[in-house]
Amino acid sequence: MPLLGHALPLVRDPLAFLDALPGRGDLVQVRVGPVRAVVVCDPELTRRVLRDDRTFDKGGPLYDRIREVTGNGLASCPYRDHREQRRLLQPAFHSARMAGYAEVMSRQVRATTGAWRDGGTIDAADEMLALSARITASAMFGAEADDARLAPLRDDFTTVVAGIPRRALVPAADRLPTPGNRRYDRARSRLRAAIGRLIAERHYDASGGGAGTDGAAGLLSLLLAAGRDGPDGRALSESEITDQLVTFFAAGTETSGSALAWALHLLGGHPEVARRLRAEVDAVLGDAPTATLSHLPDLRLTAAVVNEALRLYPPAWLLTRTTTSDTSLGGHTLPGGTTVIYSAYLLHRRPDLFPDPERFDPDRWIVAPGEPAPPRTAFLPFGSGPRKCIGDVFALTEAALALATVVADWELRPANGRRVRPAPRLVLSPHRLPMITAARARGG
Repeated sequence: MPLLGHALPLVRDPLAFLDALPGRGDLVQVRVGPVRAVVVCDPELTRRVLRDDRTFDKGGPLYDRIREVTGNGLASCPYRDHREQRRLLQPAFHSARMAGYAEVMSRQVRATTGAWRDGGTIDAADEMLALSARITASAMFGAEADDARLAPLRDDFTTVVAGIPRRALVPAADRLPTPGNRRYDRARSRLRAAIGRLIAERHYDASGGGAGTDGAAGLLSLLLAAGRDGPDGRALSESEITDQLVTFFAAGTETSGSALAWALHLLGGHPEVARRLRAEVDAVLGDAPTATLSHLPDLRLTAAVVNEALRLYPPAWLLTRTTTSDTSLGGHTLPGGTTVIYSAYLLHRRPDLFPDPERFDPDRWIVAPGEPAPPRTAFLPFGSGPRKCIGDVFALTEAALALATVVADWELRPANGRRVRPAPRLVLSPHRLPMITAARARGG
């Protein structure tokens, strides 16, 4: 449309707009007002964009807004800062630490489900977000999370997640003194200030001690220790540590919480898959009160349900990059400074990559030897290449442990017949997900 470009369909139904783009070519130019961008619809071209992070750097209107919240954290920092930051953070995600994290995960899941009542109604989206926030905060600070402190953080986080895409689409509108802009600015400031206070209140040994009640040092203590050998041999500033913790809280909370909520929703609408999942969980867990790290290798259908939920509803459904110099992609020349958009949602629903893509089919991830497997290079819930999410194993472990523990003791059914639609904000989450909780006995 004149002046507006593609703004109206993007605002009305961005997912339907994305679904229609592959039919127009491998690269499709879109425009919102004066801002132009190129959407990559081809899996191999997307793979090239993600592998060449020097040419296709983190940037564009979306990341400009994300940096308002996370600062120069690992997920949003430019290429020049990424390698050093990843080196500093990598020890927190070493496989040797996963056992300690898994203990926290199992304990927090049990505490969450222990508050449910037979025949009650919960908002599964809110419950899973709260659970993921507690787990993430415990991993950050090496201590059990305080719900009273976390609730305002979650609320402020929800506000900024809703506001970022809108401000990215209409950059000039953020200067208007609207109620929405004021709410966003207050939430952003409170979120960073709250994390800063939590940092100040923790008295960890700067040598890297400060193990929490779970026996694993939190991310904060590792940052404080690694900070003595930070970039250019200097210690990390409080602002730099806050950037990393806000980044980890944002990414760690929403990804797993969204995946779990969608998994529960999909199981509620597919009773035969739910029955098979309960049978698997009962056989693997036996009398164990919660799923643990040792159970995961045998929870194949559980992992497949998580993967299928991430395929259908990838949390990071649309992201941007910016070309740092003139480059060629798909036979077209992209000038330096071009905004490039890629979408896991778009690729995950291409029928040539995932047959019958709208169907919930966890069995597509359980492949016998010699059978064709889903194309992992086109499965991008955590991105790919050098900038792939550093916490992907953490998130997948959390989702599988939580789902198995919930399914072991509870059957969740949709509370009403209304259709649950994804809310395509910064993260693709269900807005509300009312479900009825029914207690069950193992093997029942």
